[in-house]
Formats: sequence, structure tokens, C-alpha cells
Amino acid sequence: SNHWWFQARKKIIEEKISKNFKKKLKILDFGSGSGVNIEMLSQFGFVNIYEPHSKTKKYLQLKYKNKKKFKVLKKINKNKFDLIILADVLEHLKNDKKELKKLSKNLNKNGHILITVPAYKFLFTIKDKILGHYRRYNKNQISNLFKNFNTIRLTYFNFFLFIPISLIIIFFKILNINFIKKVESSPNFFVNKILFSIFMIEKKIIQFLDLPFGISLLGLFKRK
Repeated sequence: SNHWWFQARKKIIEEKISKNFKKKLKILDFGSGSGVNIEMLSQFGFVNIYEPHSKTKKYLQLKYKNKKKFKVLKKINKNKFDLIILADVLEHLKNDKKELKKLSKNLNKNGHILITVPAYKFLFTIKDKILGHYRRYNKNQISNLFKNFNTIRLTYFNFFLFIPISLIIIFFKILNINFIKKVESSPNFFVNKILFSIFMIEKKIIQFLDLPFGISLLGLFKRK
């Protein structure tokens, strides 16, 4: 709930939505996990929540039971949405292209998909495997994946921390050290605050500039 990475990513997603959408939206948070983005998304419209992991789904059903702006879906079926959020989800899908094709049919006319994904194959480590990742992406791969959409924005992010994070990842990769607990747990308050503040510098920058590299990619795509 307070980890610098998840909170900064949430703020960046929030900024991207607020700059591109004015009306109240029908939103699908696909693969919502424990729900770090759900409350934020509700300011832009009604949030439909889809999480395939059974225990996490039960947690969400209890948390959002009888709340007017949210609905936890058992299945997506033929529901239509204005905006589908895939926040670090595509890398978990064995056949990302097939799933994306299915989801595109759940978009309303002029509907959008917003994604974040981890970047660069050379940063793929044991941590990715433990988290259930099949891959990390580069910009060209995402462009090809969304070739049947109009690209509104596609940029790398987590740019300023790219070099130190990459060096740490490569160091642990070479030594074959499992470091997932170190990065998935929140650091102490001051380190967490510093990392969050550095990451947040990008919030305004990526509204106007595409960053040349970063730990992750962010994309916004419109149905043709």
C-alpha cells in the first residue's frame, strides 16, 4: 500500500487518464491484483474489477461488497468498456496477443487500452520467473502487439532510476541470487520517500516527452 514503485506508477497512470479523458468512463481493471489502482480509477468513472487469482478475487469481493462505484466480475463475457487498464499484466499472459485480441472486443467504439509492462529482455531474472512473468518488452514489441490500434502514447518510464536499478538487477542476475523479497517489500520510510520523489519527477515530463529508456513501458492505445 505504500511501496514507492506501486504508488508512483499509480500517480503516473492517474495523470495519463486525467489528461486524455473528460467524461465519466466505464473502466475495466484487468488483472487488478490486490487493487492498488482501484480507488484512484473510481474518480474517472465506474470500475469493473477482474482478477483471475481465486484468493485475491475473494479478498476484493469482500473489500468492495456493496460499494456503488465498483463491481468485481467473475467473468468479463460480452461486457463493453471505455477504458481497459492492464497495469503490469501482459507479461503474465502466456499468449498476450490472443488475450489482447479478446479484450479488444470488449471495448466500446473509440475505447482505449492503457498498459504498463516491464522493459528489456536483458533484465529478465529469477525474480520475473517467481512473479510469473513470461517476458519483458521493448518498444517495438509493444508497437507490433498493438498494431491494430491507434497509438496515442508509448514511452519508457522509470527513467531516472534506470541505471542504478539495472546495475543492481544485473549484479544479482550474474550471481544467480533471489532478490525478490528485497524489491517487493517496502524499504524504510526515508529510502521509500526518496525513491518515490525521484520517480515522480517523470509524472509531468512524460505528458510531453517520450523517454528514451526506462525500467518499464507505458502505452495508451485507441481502438480503430
